[in-house]
Amino acid sequence: MGAFDLDMIKEVYKKFPSRIAAARKAVGKPLTLAEKILYTHLWDGEATIAHERGKSYVDFDPDRVAMQDATAQMALLQFMQAGKKKVAVPSTVHCDHLIQARIGATADLQEAMNKSSEVFNFLESVSDKYGIGFWKPGAGIIHQVVLENYAFPGGMMIGTDSHTVNAGGLGMVAIGVGGADAVDVMAGMPWELKFPKLIGVKLTGKLNGWAAPKDVILKVAGILTVKGGTDAIVEYFGDGANSMSCTGKGTICNMGAEIGATTSTFGYDESMERYLRATGRAEVADLANGVKEHLTGDAEVYANPEQYFDQVIEIDLSTLSPYINGPFTPDLATPVAEMKATSAKAGWPTKIEWGLIGSCTNSSYEDISRACSIAEDALAKGLKPKSEFGINPGSEQVRFTIERDGFIDTFNKLGATIFTNACGPCIGQWGRYSDPKNGPKNTIVHSFNRNFSKRADGNPNTHAFVTSPEMVAALAIAGDLNFNPITDTLANDKGEQVKLAEPHGFELPPKGFDVDDNGYLAPAEDGSSVEVKVKSDSDRLQLLAGFAPWDGKNITGAKLLIKAEGKCTTDHISMAGPWLRYRGHLDNISNNTLIGAVNAFGGATNKVKNQLDGSFGEVPAVARAYKAAGVPSIVVGDSNYGEGSSREHAAMQPRFLGVCAVLVKSFARIHETNLKKQGMLGLTFANEADYDKIQEDDTINFTDLTSFSVGKQLTLEFVHADGSKDIILANHTYNQAQIEWFKAGSALNMIKAEAAANA
Repeated sequence: MGAFDLDMIKEVYKKFPSRIAAARKAVGKPLTLAEKILYTHLWDGEATIAHERGKSYVDFDPDRVAMQDATAQMALLQFMQAGKKKVAVPSTVHCDHLIQARIGATADLQEAMNKSSEVFNFLESVSDKYGIGFWKPGAGIIHQVVLENYAFPGGMMIGTDSHTVNAGGLGMVAIGVGGADAVDVMAGMPWELKFPKLIGVKLTGKLNGWAAPKDVILKVAGILTVKGGTDAIVEYFGDGANSMSCTGKGTICNMGAEIGATTSTFGYDESMERYLRATGRAEVADLANGVKEHLTGDAEVYANPEQYFDQVIEIDLSTLSPYINGPFTPDLATPVAEMKATSAKAGWPTKIEWGLIGSCTNSSYEDISRACSIAEDALAKGLKPKSEFGINPGSEQVRFTIERDGFIDTFNKLGATIFTNACGPCIGQWGRYSDPKNGPKNTIVHSFNRNFSKRADGNPNTHAFVTSPEMVAALAIAGDLNFNPITDTLANDKGEQVKLAEPHGFELPPKGFDVDDNGYLAPAEDGSSVEVKVKSDSDRLQLLAGFAPWDGKNITGAKLLIKAEGKCTTDHISMAGPWLRYRGHLDNISNNTLIGAVNAFGGATNKVKNQLDGSFGEVPAVARAYKAAGVPSIVVGDSNYGEGSSREHAAMQPRFLGVCAVLVKSFARIHETNLKKQGMLGLTFANEADYDKIQEDDTINFTDLTSFSVGKQLTLEFVHADGSKDIILANHTYNQAQIEWFKAGSALNMIKAEAAANA
């Protein structure tokens, strides 16, 4: 098929020499790769000043936008309001989230088509109308499809999914955002980002034995924790980086979302060139070779990284252990050799019920081939898996090629279930239980990226562990979390003790990639006559009405909706799984708002006090009661609030239900931006200990919101039930443009007003 958007890539590379020269002059020192890409994508053109890391808000000009079906619905419903005839940059929609893994690929895909045809038809027609490339259900997982078709070294991309960062494996700065950010870029406007800090990871040596690229990021997650990368780009370099495959690099970048990183990236090298050529993009490889010195960090940077990065980590790949991370958080890192002692101390169930391979993180040809080598070895040695086994190929191209090369046949002989080329269990789309709330205590292992409570199957008692595809295969065969394939043996069908051979695989298919139908639909050249229909009585789709602008007065008489305690991810604020069906209907999906958050008063989920009548009810119901009474509400939260997915529903839903402010100890980056975009107040405690002062019956008054300004704290008065009060200072990171979003009611309201003024 050839490369997409070749003219755009040529234009990007044409700017590199002069823009990098200007950036080097402005910064006054050698540049990292991340800095080169950021400075070549400034909205205002060539750099004239050095931007301050972690502080300066900067306008950028991304090259492309990618959206998956669950988030694309709201992004495109917003774009339809923006008054534009066509997207301003190359954009794509990928149908991968709305397909449940239950029986197997063919049946599951057909069921998704039956259940979600209204949504798929909507996305296809909107894409056709506005010049957006459309990837049909079954075509593959957005990030694998992007890596195979659209990612290019030195490019900048945003995507409405936190794992957009996967494209860093091909040398991009690819960043997960909310739908409102995507609307900005598709509407031809600048995209704003706080200039990131820079973390350098120097990789030496070479992976061997059971160690895989996945183990690099599992170890980094253990070092940095789920918030250690916040507001930073992680840049990998060194001989160890050059020794890894392109898709292996993608895995490492993909899971950088789990440390809160803005994105992660690698410099252009021969593995990327090989991958570009293998995926039919020789022209892109040739173009990249023409500017290759600009597509990696300067030599001085990598020789003396401590002088150029804000933090440096060094990992020797030749001594790296395989890791198993979890349960319930992706940064709890345990080397495989230590799992037996760790699991015994923690009391984790060690019998493995399921081993799952795939997701956007580990579903490449190389991943599947290495896992298949374990399966082949097990069959040859008379071993049968003690656990259920599931495979999600990353794309139709990968699936077609691994079927041609016999891998699927091998997995079938082992009794594996091949699911659709889609996210499936990774995003909670797994029909494992009829009643997951009452599911048994059990353990699963998977090669996905996230393992929060209830994420994969809705069962709070499922202990999910993250590891490499080859380790998943070994553990599924053993059926035991404590099994160490490096040292341990298994009894085969003859009663003999046998040891699994080390994994091996292919970086790229020896016979090349192949596919009959990759699932792509190009948009109409002129979409002006395409009609987008949304039924007025649909329970899946709902046209948006703009949020009301701020009235210019202090917010007073607000009620505390919930004081969330502990981990409160976007899964807690707006669950996925069965709720994905309502992602295009703001009113309906708002019925899951904060139902997973733990109430600090009593420790229950989805049970809060209604201050209007003293009763207790579900969070969305109480929020709707306040809204109906014209009473604003606020949410209080803990540290790293909004960690996880980029889903802007976690901001739009509280906004729709009348929440005016979210006050927390700290935010995850994307969620804070999403709150700002939707015209809400995202605030942090000036003194984190003030969190403890907030009581269940509190009424909140803002005393100085009328003077809301850059860098100025806001003062909140928390009036308790006994009439006493606490004055709490709140910090914010709003710049002047973001304050204007708040005043207008949302960023989209401003886009609409500007489009109307220019019509």
